[in-house]
Amino acid sequence: MILCITHSQDFYNIDIFFEYLTSRNIPWFRLNSDRMNHLQKISLSEDSFELTDEDGNILRSDEIKGVWHRKAWAIKAPEELDKDYEKIFFKGYENLRYNLMTILEDIPWINPYENERKIDGNKMLQLKLAEKNGLMIPKTIFSNDEEKILTFFHTYCNGKAVAKLHSLTSKSMSGESLISTMIIDENSLEPISDIAYCPMIFQPYIDKEYELRIVYIAGEFFTGKINNSEHADWRIAHEGQFWSAYELPEDIRSGLASMMEEMGLYIGAIDMIKGKDGNYYFLEVNPQGEWGMLQKELGFPIAERIADNLIKRTNIHE
Repeated sequence: MILCITHSQDFYNIDIFFEYLTSRNIPWFRLNSDRMNHLQKISLSEDSFELTDEDGNILRSDEIKGVWHRKAWAIKAPEELDKDYEKIFFKGYENLRYNLMTILEDIPWINPYENERKIDGNKMLQLKLAEKNGLMIPKTIFSNDEEKILTFFHTYCNGKAVAKLHSLTSKSMSGESLISTMIIDENSLEPISDIAYCPMIFQPYIDKEYELRIVYIAGEFFTGKINNSEHADWRIAHEGQFWSAYELPEDIRSGLASMMEEMGLYIGAIDMIKGKDGNYYFLEVNPQGEWGMLQKELGFPIAERIADNLIKRTNIHE
């Protein structure tokens, strides 16, 4: 059995994944992470667990041969729970979820759980490893220090910078709609005085020809190009934008592949831009970023490749 950890509102990508597994007679189980609270019955021992989901389906750890960690969403506390106990409720279920995950750590995952946690939460490490593997990155500072940020802006940004709130996105099938990326210039620097309340990532604004969303799966690349030269991020929808298939240069493919291998990731959604200066700039990798738009609009068999990778590594027989 292949376990897919997702959430109750997930669709399309995961539907294709399950349809493909079914067509190959591979059993699967859908575990909605946002329902891993009082709505499910969960019992753990030192080396196994049994879970009954909200629909009464039973999952036993010894049946699981591989895991796709598709998405993890937060749980909600029951309305009847006293507010004074909510902190205990959330901490208890957070620990229960983590213990459940680690029971499965010795079987194949996409991606290995600890590797994914480390990379997903560390933008600066991503940039460091990208540069180490021959990729070009923008000069970057992650700070809450107004003076340091202003010095960075005047030294590196030539009057225009991109500011980002780290890891704050709203999720949809069309991609993580980034609600926290903005362009700042000399006229919009004044709010930086409040930076102590909300540390941000700052990079020079790069004049770009287009943006790339690259899905990497164990050495294979599926790349979509979007003509978004005027805005900070393609995930903010604008009329006239469309995806087209794109072939990455060999040196970029090689650098990305070696970076992903060093990160210990089998899959990742990588954002890059092609600058008007002719250079490719690595921005970030989301270990479980969105790719449904590329499968839907360009016909890339991404869900099928994810399933194939797990089937191959688990030695499940059809």
